[in-house]
Amino acid sequence: MAFTMEALNIDCRAETERLVSFIRRVLSEDLHKRGAVVGISSGIDSSVTAALCVRALGPQRVIGLIMPERDSHPETLQFSRKAADFLGIRSIHRDITPILEGLGFYRDLAEVVRGQIPGYGDGWKWRISASDPVEHADFAFFSLVVRSPDGEVIKKRMPVEVFLKIVALSNFKQRTRMMLEYHYADRFHYAVAGTSNRLETDQGFFVKLGDGAGDFKPIAHLYKSQIYKMAEYLGFPEDIRSRPPSSDIHSFSQGQDEFFFGLPYREMDACLYGEENGIPAGDVAAAIGLEPEMVARLYRSIAIRRARTAYLKAQPLRP
Repeated sequence: MAFTMEALNIDCRAETERLVSFIRRVLSEDLHKRGAVVGISSGIDSSVTAALCVRALGPQRVIGLIMPERDSHPETLQFSRKAADFLGIRSIHRDITPILEGLGFYRDLAEVVRGQIPGYGDGWKWRISASDPVEHADFAFFSLVVRSPDGEVIKKRMPVEVFLKIVALSNFKQRTRMMLEYHYADRFHYAVAGTSNRLETDQGFFVKLGDGAGDFKPIAHLYKSQIYKMAEYLGFPEDIRSRPPSSDIHSFSQGQDEFFFGLPYREMDACLYGEENGIPAGDVAAAIGLEPEMVARLYRSIAIRRARTAYLKAQPLRP
């Protein structure tokens, strides 16, 4: 039978009941905690994670932590609050800008960017863009993209050492947020709910000891398209459900496809599913409207990324 996107369909009601039971069990029997802290990022993953915790524990035992900073998109705070209000949970707003300033993030980042684009300064926006995973399946490179106050966009491929500096600085954001999540978890004797999905977990699209952390991870097995279906079943308003995935790391906003994956989540889900389950590239290609050779190269890219980012999921090595 030919592959279709229906292969990724799930019974949202049964899956919700299963995950609610999972959350109740791990908090009472394994973690011995009273409730859950969820970092609400305005995206669909954190929203669904919080909703599952509410179903399992009740809204009074779930805290939504909202942690924007000065580079965050203006809609981040708006949709984070809307998700928390919809779920009826307690939300705590902590702007992490002062923490990042204390760490020297903004100063050091500006210095690194100016080393590549001398005119960069106040009022400019920046982001990182990944190479096309289809054209460059066997290796990846990243470009620095900036927009000047008058709208000019400049894109420049970064040397490895520059890329590493920017990533190391950017990781301050995710690790600062996770530090605060554990602060409130300790304060209220709660557990931290991880919000990574299957694609992010498999491909290493998370920060170790940052957004990749958590005491339990209820959606780590779900494809992104499945999480959108879960959001619909859980009754989220359409404007929350229709928001495209965004990393919201850079001041010059972009989707996750441009930053890391190279394709929209629907196509990436299909390719990951096909690669994991040994489905011929041609069958997946026909289902999502791509050329078979393109999907074959994506299969190779998926396998390479999985291997190269395995250390992110590894436990500390011991003698």
